[in-house]
Amino acid sequence: MAIIIDKATCIGCGNCLPICPVGAIALEDDGKASISEACVMCGACIGECPVAAISREATGEAKPACDLTQWRDVWVFAEQQHGAVRAVAFELLGVARRLADDLGQRCCAVLFGSQLDDAQAQSLVEAGADVVYVVDQPVLKVYQTDPYAEALCRLAREKKPNAILIGATADGRDLAPRVACELNTGLCADCTELGVSGASQLVEWTRPAFGGNIMATILCPQHRPQMGTVRPNLFRRPERQPGRAGIIEKVHLPDLAPSRTLLEAVVAVCGEACRIEEAAVICAGGRGMGCVENFALLHELADLLGGAVAGSRAVTDVGWLPHQQQVGQSGKTVSPRLYFACGISGAVQHLAGMSGSETIIAINKDPAAPIFKAATYGIVGDVREVLPHLILEIKKAKGLA
Repeated sequence: MAIIIDKATCIGCGNCLPICPVGAIALEDDGKASISEACVMCGACIGECPVAAISREATGEAKPACDLTQWRDVWVFAEQQHGAVRAVAFELLGVARRLADDLGQRCCAVLFGSQLDDAQAQSLVEAGADVVYVVDQPVLKVYQTDPYAEALCRLAREKKPNAILIGATADGRDLAPRVACELNTGLCADCTELGVSGASQLVEWTRPAFGGNIMATILCPQHRPQMGTVRPNLFRRPERQPGRAGIIEKVHLPDLAPSRTLLEAVVAVCGEACRIEEAAVICAGGRGMGCVENFALLHELADLLGGAVAGSRAVTDVGWLPHQQQVGQSGKTVSPRLYFACGISGAVQHLAGMSGSETIIAINKDPAAPIFKAATYGIVGDVREVLPHLILEIKKAKGLA
């Protein structure tokens, strides 16, 4: 499949040039647009042409790799740690419930572990799952790639889900591509929006592409299941429905192979401070903090408010904070009630990770910094001078000064 330009129709307006993320379009001497071999066929230029001179080359319709009518229901892989279902599973159930309703199918959750509490499965039902498949076996106690991938593949081949949603966590990003490869299907990573196409009834997986310059919508028309990973904290957790009825089906998978690697121990890298994706208050610092020693101000502010400290990519790249505390497109996505952006300019990559925050307070000495466009409240000033005054006022309000 290729992108083609109808020279007879092209008027040489140039609208398509700036939209191309790889610079593959140019105007020739005759004033008509042309596409070079650099084209990655993203299709961003097609909608920009005012005379519809740009299109995709027509190809023969591919045959489905399987009987698509046999694959039904929308699944959520319910990740758990220490026997407790993680928050991302409930967020995905809210999305899966909407997709399943649009498709006229069931919303299902898949829960792996060992000696799981029945209340964990019921909590998934109360969050919107019609069916919860529970696989409770010793080899699944702690996440390991081999047994988890085999278990999910075997369950998917037996039950035939139409779509599988997996959280884009460290474990989810490891599991999803392995499963997609084994099931001979596609995978859209780090999705930020999901929907159902009206005509084809396919799941529409939307994610940033080319450094966030365009939003690409991915379809999987010929293979099943349709699969994607979804960033945590992008979607609201659905309201719990106490007493909601659903099916909890316990599945035993005999001869589940152990992992090829030996798990010696699970070690917390930096404790609770790194769980910024679950914090209600986040105090984030950028290059404008000046040096690592000034992050003591953010730690003091976070302690006063019961929050967590985070940083931009510039901060984690120089080692002022560990990568686990990075917010942004290449870090974590957060949605706290209160987000302090201190000395952060507001690059689009950082905004992609914190735009879900309810209230954003930005402190920056540059009044033209992009962060102020996203902020609820803005303070123009040197963060190293503003923060001590802010901390003092909070201490006075708490009766600590």
